[in-house]
Amino acid sequence: MNSNLYRVQAGPEGYLPPSAASMGVVLPGKGEALVEGKSTPVEDAMREIGRRLLRAKNPVFFPGPLILWDWKEGVAERAKAVKELAEAVGAKIIPMPDYRPKYPMINPAIEINPNHPNLTIWHNKIDVCVFVGVHCHFANVALKIIRGGTDCYTIALCAEVGHEDAMISLRDAGLAEIKELTKVVSALKEVESA
Repeated sequence: MNSNLYRVQAGPEGYLPPSAASMGVVLPGKGEALVEGKSTPVEDAMREIGRRLLRAKNPVFFPGPLILWDWKEGVAERAKAVKELAEAVGAKIIPMPDYRPKYPMINPAIEINPNHPNLTIWHNKIDVCVFVGVHCHFANVALKIIRGGTDCYTIALCAEVGHEDAMISLRDAGLAEIKELTKVVSALKEVESA
């Protein structure tokens, strides 16, 4: 399958959307990112993330346990940088401290459920969301569910190799990359307000 034929776009794509990997999308190499399934230079992806976030009606960051809990050195600084980025774009934050399913019911206004992330997207009318500090196994499933059932544009700031099921995915997104993304957003805001 040629990944040039398949674009990872906002859905809804259907009840069982294909995984982007099965459609030929491969994870980006070092110094690259994914934008709608295509490998792109990180700088271009950062500008696209900035544009998407600044133009969104209701952008929301979903920080996961890897950034919410101060479990190793450097996490608190990264969490602070993520908060500054969210503030720079005027985004809300809905934390994901835990992935265990909440039964019999969740409150989609305050949490995302591993089995039903689309409910939180729908309930909050989220048009652009950012996953950061989310374990890869959960992010991959949740991003696919979101793409399958909503029109939310998904962005993954991954500390590892990225997520092919996000519309935009940065790999190796550590403290320096998040701070750089905040600078990119600030520069785009200046251009748009001029």
